[in-house]
Amino acid sequence: MRLEAALLAVPGIRHGFFGRPGGVSEGVWASLNVGLRSGDARERVLENRARAAAALGSPLERLCVARQVHGTRCLEVDEPWPADRPPEADALVTTRPDLLLGVTSADCAPVLLADVEAGVVGAAHAGWRGALDGVLEAVVEGMSAAGAEPGRIRAVVGPCIGRRSYEVGLEFRDRFLERDPASEPFFLDPGEGGRPRFDLEGYCCARLARAGVARVQAVGRDTCAESDLFFSYRRTTLAGGGPFGLQLSAIRLEG
Repeated sequence: MRLEAALLAVPGIRHGFFGRPGGVSEGVWASLNVGLRSGDARERVLENRARAAAALGSPLERLCVARQVHGTRCLEVDEPWPADRPPEADALVTTRPDLLLGVTSADCAPVLLADVEAGVVGAAHAGWRGALDGVLEAVVEGMSAAGAEPGRIRAVVGPCIGRRSYEVGLEFRDRFLERDPASEPFFLDPGEGGRPRFDLEGYCCARLARAGVARVQAVGRDTCAESDLFFSYRRTTLAGGGPFGLQLSAIRLEG
């Protein structure tokens, strides 16, 4: 399964937000699991990655997926690396049309970005920690250093945990408000005695806008609620824990 966003469906760009259907993995990883550290069989994960890359017109060897650590490091990519020896980074940028940038997720927000005129694309992995610490600003800065202009960048926030599924504690909300008072509108209070729910998708859109990105879109899909279509860390945790899969979001330049 591949979702496309109208904002990035433009000449010069290939992109996709992949879900869990369409792969070869079995059991809890069924079926398009792309997580090499998920406990799934390596050969199956690589086949799944190859299928996703092929759907975007790229060989597996040109797919660049970093080891994500919920940080803010943005890496400009000039050459691919071995799949099992990735650098640590939560954002990637390139001007190379022969490279496919990918991020993996299982509730965190995958964000794909492009400045078509400048020939620069980016991909970021934004969980609550990365979004709060500035990973989205980091990818915009990285793209700008490569020749993009924020006002020309198109950014799409892909499938992630939805606010109705994302119940958090009061201390979580207070931590956000202390660091970023502008985050208050993204906490939905269900009422007396209830716990707030966090709108990660909306927050990521707002941070991108604050970074100067003029065109921002969200796909509006809830990874936790849509069990047939997406892997979800929180859904797995609520069910008692155990291994879970990861889905891929990827973008590349054409030409």
